[in-house]
Amino acid sequence: VQLQASGGGPVQAGDSLRLSCRFSGGTFSNYDMAWFRQAQGKEREHVGTISGNGESTYYVHYPFDISRDNAKNTVALQMNSLTPEDTAVYYCAASGRIYRMGTTTADYDYWGQGTQVTVSS
Repeated sequence: VQLQASGGGPVQAGDSLRLSCRFSGGTFSNYDMAWFRQAQGKEREHVGTISGNGESTYYVHYPFDISRDNAKNTVALQMNSLTPEDTAVYYCAASGRIYRMGTTTADYDYWGQGTQVTVSS
């Protein structure tokens, strides 16, 4: 399995940004997908998880929203009302323990390379 995240960049406070992650090398609908983020000097933090069939989401960091398109093998993170505290490297992750809806890094088997989001005030 390979994951490729994209969509990060510099934005202003209050802006919105949509990150995308492309999945390959497996059956996408067999994996729960999640987004994590890691700010400089801090631990990696769970942002949200979406189930393999896309019908359930868990602990989505408000006002963010996570969605997936199983026909296109992609998962997205819609980030709204961004603040400087949202500045971080954002990672997508995949778990074969489907419907477990994990929230820790240990729950996920595969990781994308990360995409930097920088929010300035």
